[in-house]
Amino acid sequence: MVTVRLHRCETPRDPRPSRSSKGPFVRQQQKQRRRTARLFGSLLLVAAAGVSAVGAAPSPGAGSAAATPLGQVVPAPASVAAGGPAYEITSKTRIRVERDSKEAQRVAGYLAGVLRPSTGYRLPITGQGGRDGIRLELSGRAQDLGDEGYRLVSGRGSVTITAHKAAGLFHGVQTLRQQLPAKVEKSSRQTGPWLVAGGTIEDSPRYGYRGAMLDVSRHFFGVDKVKRYIDELALYKVNKLHLHLSDDQGWRIAIDSWPKLATYGGSTQVGGGQGGYFTKAQYKEIVQYAASRYLEVIPEIDMPGHTNAALASYAELNCDGVAPPLYTGTNVGFSSLCVNKDRTYDFVDDVIRELAAITPGKYLHIGGDEAHSTSHEDYVTFMDKVQPIVAKYGKTVIGWHQLTGATPAKGALAQYWGLDGTSAAEKAQVAAAAQQGTGIVMSPADRLYLDMKYNKDTPLGLAWAGYVEVQRSYDWNPGSYLPGVPASAVQGVEAPLWSETLSTSAQVEYMAFPRLPGVAELGWSPEATHDWNTYKVRLAAQAPRWDALGIGYYKSTQVPWPAG
Repeated sequence: MVTVRLHRCETPRDPRPSRSSKGPFVRQQQKQRRRTARLFGSLLLVAAAGVSAVGAAPSPGAGSAAATPLGQVVPAPASVAAGGPAYEITSKTRIRVERDSKEAQRVAGYLAGVLRPSTGYRLPITGQGGRDGIRLELSGRAQDLGDEGYRLVSGRGSVTITAHKAAGLFHGVQTLRQQLPAKVEKSSRQTGPWLVAGGTIEDSPRYGYRGAMLDVSRHFFGVDKVKRYIDELALYKVNKLHLHLSDDQGWRIAIDSWPKLATYGGSTQVGGGQGGYFTKAQYKEIVQYAASRYLEVIPEIDMPGHTNAALASYAELNCDGVAPPLYTGTNVGFSSLCVNKDRTYDFVDDVIRELAAITPGKYLHIGGDEAHSTSHEDYVTFMDKVQPIVAKYGKTVIGWHQLTGATPAKGALAQYWGLDGTSAAEKAQVAAAAQQGTGIVMSPADRLYLDMKYNKDTPLGLAWAGYVEVQRSYDWNPGSYLPGVPASAVQGVEAPLWSETLSTSAQVEYMAFPRLPGVAELGWSPEATHDWNTYKVRLAAQAPRWDALGIGYYKSTQVPWPAG
């Protein structure tokens, strides 16, 4: 038995503007963390080489096939104890849930939908008791796992996933998927065996906020494309989908009290092509679909800058009463709502009221970045008036980190998108807000912006934040990245994907993969598991799964992809 136990301790545009001492005890702690990470890495390499023979022994009839070593998944689990015989899914397998648990039944239905096409098995879902099969259990005795954690126990007769909440059960199912052969993702019948290595995984996330942003404003992505991205996020336990719904180039959500925002402001996109927008029914469909994958949708209305689509739609929002033309370029920082007009706040109130009414999640993002046409005084005035409107409609504010230049509302989150080279003064401003209680979501552009080119030869994306290869995106610590920001203030990470050069799902996936799984691991896995040399091996093993799912990806030379 091998046991690993870890304690939670198109054309580029011009460069975008600035979206733009340790004591001996601390040194001793750092050395210990490095030793733990090296130990974990060594054990994983041992597992990759040999656990399949010990911790994943094939069950009778399985021949010489070997199971994926337990815990060789992304994100890395918090605790892995590999050992004992593998469990094999067969034509006799049932998915067992408690009869009165509708949430567990829904997760079981999702799992059956993944497994049935490729295995060809019926996999009936049953509320009848039994100790065999795939067992999904919600238990009040699993409170130690938190709202999103799970325990997976695999042996000869069954594989059992236990969680305190349905979200944890769902995340456990994602781990189960990755323990099975990659061809389980195919939509046509494949040959088995379908083995799950023996042992126990206990797992829960490092951060409660693990997000990805999709910009539907520069180029519009319809409902089906957004759903596809949601499914890809869910596989890696991402739990927040931030939708960037408005910008200079397009307004993408219907607002009944201001209908021209969508019909006119949403009529175009970057390059002048046909735009589009979500009706309220379509937006609700996305929200419901995301909820079925245990993702919360966070809508963003960017203001007071990035507002040309709104200004073009309604002249009264402009200080001079003259509507500018629609904009299809990629420059930033030139637009601003008229801060001194009462009508501006009628507009903001209406938009937030209608959007909050169809958004069940906690957060509403108000942007606040690159407001270069708004004076600092006007910016502070605007944010002081807008944040209470968000609270009035029962939502919590998120803003880009420029929000810290005003006075963030109590409970607000600031999303940091600066660079390693961002000025010390700007970083200190964010740190000061964090020290006063503002939560921080880490999205440094030269680490987590998925639209940044991998290298100079990348055909898509931009490079204003530099080139972001796979290792650079993964190999940093969100909890200690910004000087002066307490680790306790960091609420999580988010990977934005801006769409100036992207208009298809294939292009989105090429820029997101293979970096997105690394972002997910930064958000989920304990700091002690963080090790590039072992991570890149687990990442490489994801490639056949992406092939099976039809996800095209960038084949970075930094990753030891499987031959062929």
